[in-house]
Amino acid sequence: MISNLLAGNPLFGSYPKGLYVFGLSVPYYAMVIVCGMLISTVLSALLMKRRNMDPNFVFTLFVFCIPSAIVGARLFSCLTDPNLGLIGLFTFPWEGLSITGGVIGGVTAGLIVCLVCKVNFLRAADCVVVTILLAQAIGRWGNYFNGEVYGQVVTDPALQWFPFAVDIGGTWHYAFFFYESVINTIGFILLYTLAWFFAKKPNGIFMCSYFVWYGTVRSIMEPFRDPEFILARGGIWWSEVFAVLMVVLGLAGIVTLLLVNYKKEGAVIGSKKGDPCGITKFLSSEKTAKPYFSKINMLGANYPQKPAKGEKSADTEQDAEQGAPETPEASEAPEAEAPAQGEEARPDGQETSSEAPMSGSSHEEE
Repeated sequence: MISNLLAGNPLFGSYPKGLYVFGLSVPYYAMVIVCGMLISTVLSALLMKRRNMDPNFVFTLFVFCIPSAIVGARLFSCLTDPNLGLIGLFTFPWEGLSITGGVIGGVTAGLIVCLVCKVNFLRAADCVVVTILLAQAIGRWGNYFNGEVYGQVVTDPALQWFPFAVDIGGTWHYAFFFYESVINTIGFILLYTLAWFFAKKPNGIFMCSYFVWYGTVRSIMEPFRDPEFILARGGIWWSEVFAVLMVVLGLAGIVTLLLVNYKKEGAVIGSKKGDPCGITKFLSSEKTAKPYFSKINMLGANYPQKPAKGEKSADTEQDAEQGAPETPEASEAPEAEAPAQGEEARPDGQETSSEAPMSGSSHEEE
């Protein structure tokens, strides 16, 4: 009964491709894309915390990367779709977004943000790019609601069933959006699991692996799409070209990172000369950010407990004491004082910090 009342209300209701909310049309496609973005953001923040980074940095990234990805997706479509042109960039609503263009736009924006914030791009990208696979897997279901991005016609009646095929206007087509969604989900699970447990150098391997995985999937599926959805301006299958480029560049990136690591550390993975981890130093875009003990962080056991609300950390108190003017009482204090908390006395009278060597905050990689 409630649904009937809403359907009769001009402010609320539904139509084949979306909902009406307060008189505004909200496509299912947009809702699915937004859900993918939100889930990707949360998982990226969690992986950053796991890999010894400030999880808040992911929000800085996504503020710039998501708009850039959307614009890049539309721009790529306008440049490669024979039915569109640059004028399509200024024609709303946007119908036609390319994931390839979105990846290019988002990664480019992420690189710029990391350079400005002085955060290691490869390490941040390892935490973010792998979650894009899941966002893409979710976003592909938007194609289902729009009735698009399907394969060629399925003529065998025995194969005309969903999700193997999809019924488009009475004609069954291969459900390519579903295939890609499943394969990308598998890729996400594999890469996210590896990123969660693997701490050794070098950074950037997971980002490059994403390009290899996604490029391979697209390069195989693209030729079997319905010709209507192939971006082929000038007779060139641009999505296929860029998919192959992703694979080539991803493999080249992996090989380059391993060779550089071997030359620098004496080992293809890890290090024989020093710290084998690529995540030892805590990274944050904020210089005042401090790491605290965390079971999620692979190196969290090396950090102090987070002070309770209203309490000051030992570092804060130490900074305050160092910055405070010397009082007469302090100047009359005996020369040999007890070591401060977290420090131990040395035979020569000097003091040394007992703080774990990996608990400092830094903006650079070793």
